[in-house]
Amino acid sequence: MNRGSKLIVALGACALILCVLMPEAQSQALQSKPIRIVVGFPPGGPADYTARLLADKLPALVGANVIVENRVGANATIGADYVAKSPPDGHTLFLTTCGAMAISPHIGARLPYDPLRDFAPIAQVVTAYSTIAVHPSLPARNAKEFVALARASKGQITMASTGIGSIPHLAQELFKAAAKIDLVHVPYKGAGPSVTDAIGGQISSLVLDVTPLLPHLKAGKLRAIGIAGDKRVPLLPEVATMEEQGFKNVEAPNWYAIFAPAKTPRAIVDRLNDAVRKAISMADVRERLISTGADPVSSTPEQLAELLNRDYAKWGKLIRDNNIKE
Repeated sequence: MNRGSKLIVALGACALILCVLMPEAQSQALQSKPIRIVVGFPPGGPADYTARLLADKLPALVGANVIVENRVGANATIGADYVAKSPPDGHTLFLTTCGAMAISPHIGARLPYDPLRDFAPIAQVVTAYSTIAVHPSLPARNAKEFVALARASKGQITMASTGIGSIPHLAQELFKAAAKIDLVHVPYKGAGPSVTDAIGGQISSLVLDVTPLLPHLKAGKLRAIGIAGDKRVPLLPEVATMEEQGFKNVEAPNWYAIFAPAKTPRAIVDRLNDAVRKAISMADVRERLISTGADPVSSTPEQLAELLNRDYAKWGKLIRDNNIKE
């Protein structure tokens, strides 16, 4: 073997060693400082709750401390912008809902980040199904009876959401189109105020993730009439989906997922994905999520990327077609 051949063999061996050692080195790099999970919503909400469940389990899986940091404002876009501009080293993650990534870019002012370009998908962790509920005084026990009332009232029935362009608002638009009815949209700044007014009878109905509705549904203060998703919620087995009741394409599931800044090395993405999926599969984590009405999900980065792209296109079209603006 001549000198040139020996050099090529040596270089090949070095490259192979680097390929073997690089993932381990990058895995060890995660242990160098705490991992922050940034949440764009206040403490105590369902996204924050999910992040803290993960933060409790991930240290044992990644060998690093994990803390939750709430950066609140503008439907999580403040937190999104912060993470997008953070170093792509796996130490700053973003646990967010569908809104900041697939809806906000189509509404209002131009965002300082691009959700399709500025993030590396890690894993989806939860699906939360939108639920349509009414005040018990409204004589509607299912979606068909509600539609009959809405048609008879000629656009006088009010339906609340958590804000213009929110998943509950978009679910309402899908419902109106499928049922060919008119409703008075009442946007609120968050779930709490909308639930308070629905219980008090100031509004006739609302759409919301099942999680904040559950205690009030169980107490009889509100009545669920339909699930805007592709399957029933285990904790509300008697409530049919909208499609089961004859209203097609009324599917507006919210999702929670974890992203990292773009250009995060693939080895770190895979390491984080593996840890998140193991955490979500733990029996106690699943039980606690299911008890809130959420559906635990374990996905690959590619599956999350596909979900984001699909919802980005779906909600963008709906927003444009209905001229929805802040």
